[in-house]
Parts: sequence; structure tokens; C-alpha cells
Amino acid sequence: MTRFNFFIAFLLGSLILTSCGGNSASEENGLENNFHIEGQIKGAANQKFKIEAQSEQGVIKVAETVTDAEGKFQLDGNIPGMGIYSLTVGDNGKNAVVIPMDINDQLVVNATKENFAVTPVFSGTKWAEPLTKYMVLFSDFTQQQMEKLPKIEDSDQQLALFVKLKQPMVTFAQKQIRKDPENPVNMILVNLIMPSQETGFADWDPKNLEDLKKVESAYQRKYLGSPITGLLSQQISAISIQYQSYQQFASGTMAAPEIALKSPAGKELRLSSLKGKVVLIDFWASWCMPCRKENPNVVRMYQKYKGQGFEVFSVSLDQDESAWKAAIAKDGLVWPNHVSDLMGWQTPLTQTYGFQSIPHTVLLNREGNIVGVGLRGAQLEQKLIEQLAKN
Repeated sequence: MTRFNFFIAFLLGSLILTSCGGNSASEENGLENNFHIEGQIKGAANQKFKIEAQSEQGVIKVAETVTDAEGKFQLDGNIPGMGIYSLTVGDNGKNAVVIPMDINDQLVVNATKENFAVTPVFSGTKWAEPLTKYMVLFSDFTQQQMEKLPKIEDSDQQLALFVKLKQPMVTFAQKQIRKDPENPVNMILVNLIMPSQETGFADWDPKNLEDLKKVESAYQRKYLGSPITGLLSQQISAISIQYQSYQQFASGTMAAPEIALKSPAGKELRLSSLKGKVVLIDFWASWCMPCRKENPNVVRMYQKYKGQGFEVFSVSLDQDESAWKAAIAKDGLVWPNHVSDLMGWQTPLTQTYGFQSIPHTVLLNREGNIVGVGLRGAQLEQKLIEQLAKN
């Protein structure tokens, strides 16, 4: 459903480490130890404790040791530079925590085996205190999600609550980044201020782009040549371009590019034929579950406002014609304007309209100009009402 690359996933999947070492591997490879980790994991007696990294070749073990009878440990090894790593206790991969690490870090970790992956306490490095605080906030966010979201059936209300629950983490990230833009912890925190999978640019604060650029500039000064710095620059550049496109699309001054495709019956339908009406272009697909969940809301608005000059122009990213037709019937998409080139994500419309995930909506005024992008639920309905009120 979504094709948006989040920075942490992007880093973990793309970072190429040029060297690695462990307690013995460092010596075998002729590499000097350049970091030290020690601490105590209560309840984790005689357990493996390891630090790993991701590379194109998969998981790389950087260093490993075994805790003593009291869960205490010391670990030395070699890393090629500042980057994102993971610490794991025992053999369960779920009992792991993601951390930033830099050369010469002297890290202290204290936790119990039960809370190691949830709320460990870090100290001894520049990034230790903010990461400890962030993990407490993240733990609280996760717990509230589990308790509150399942009680709400309406998807729009769920999304609104999700955004509200996430806000303390976002506020923390913004303050931390502005206070100390070169801190390695920002490799993790920047993910919180990037456009989200859930809302895209619709509710995104453009000041976040300024904060992202502060981190990029600071990393360029302190970590020039690091793969992390290059990847961060690429991601911020992509977001900047996408945001400029979003602003242009939502300004009300840009005419919607023509769409002329075949209907399920094989008849060519043109978007331009609906000029004079307020039109919702709805990019969706039968295989997209978020799209299918949103369809009842689109149907409701169509039934409510079609008499006032509202029309829906549905563009499917299906490749299976029969699945497309079946979904139209099953979801009761009763408006007549359904089109597809049956090319899936290969359709040139993703470039023409600048989107990377579905459902994706584009609202047009009566002149055929774009006045809203990525709107859903209450936001979409409010913008629709505003446009219908204009003659």
C-alpha cells in the first residue's frame, strides 16, 4: 500500500559498513578497539550480549560477549564510523534495541532483561540521555496505542488519535534537534519529523524541513564522508522536492493534468469532461486495504453532495481487470467515472500527480485547478464544502 521510504528503514537497509570487529575479530583483523560498552542487565545471567549492524550482505556481528552471573558485561570492538547499530541480549532477536554509535564512544547500559528492549538506561555518551528519554516516550506511546486504538472503529478517529498520541515524541524530537543538531541521536529522531505514512504532507509542519536541514548541515560539518550523512542528504532532498510539488498541487493555481483512460466497459473517459464540477480524483486499488476501508467514506460524501455539483473520478492502480471490477461492485462505488490503464505502480500517473502511496486524493475546483492533495475524512469533507460553496 505504501511506497514511502522512512529514514530508519532506509538506513538499516542501505548502509554499507566497510569493516567490523568483535572482541576477538578486531585483533584477528588487525583493528584497534575504538568503542567500549559495559553495564548490567539484571535477570540476564550468562547471556550473549552483542552489537550488530546491517549491510548489503545482511547482519554483521560487530562484537559479542557473555554476561556474568549477575548480568554484568564489558564489550570492546571496532566500528568504521558513526552509524546505527543494534544491541541484543540473549538469542531472541526481539530483545534488541537500536542505538546510534560513534567512534570512541564509552557507553554504559543498565536494564533488566524484561525492559531491555523497552526502557533501558543509557549513559556515558553524548546521545545517551536523549535516547533514554525518547525510549520512555516511545514505550508510553506504544502502550497507549494498544489500550486506546482498538476501542475506536472509525478510521478517521483512529488516525486523529494516533497523531495525538504521537505528538509528545514529535515535540521532543523537534526540541532536541534544534538544541543539538549534530547529536548522533538525531539519526533516530529525524524519522519523527519526516512526512508520515499516515498523513503525508496534509498536516505536516513545514518548519520540520528547516529542522531536517539543520541536522543535514551539522552532519555535513562533523561527519562529512559518512554514509549516514550522504543518505540523510538524499532523503531530505527528496522530501524537499516532494513538498514543493505538494505546495504547487495544493495552491489552486495549477490545472489538473489530463487523465484519459478506459472505463471497465472499455470506453475512454476524460477528466476534463467534468470541468464545472468539484471533482475528487481518487487513486486506489482493489488490493489496497486502506483504500477499501476509505471507500465507504467516499461513497457517503458522493451520495451527500452529488446534487450540489460534486463528482468522483476514480483511478485504479490495479493490474487485474476482474479484481478491479469486483471491488467496484462490492464496495458500492456507484459513480460512473472509473478508469485504469491496468499498469499498477508502473502507471505514469504516479509521476504526473506526484504520489508514492495510496489511497491518494486530489480535489479540483470548478475550474479544474487542484485545491487539495492527500486529504481524507473530515479534512476532505471540509475542503469539499468550501469549494461547493463557491460559484
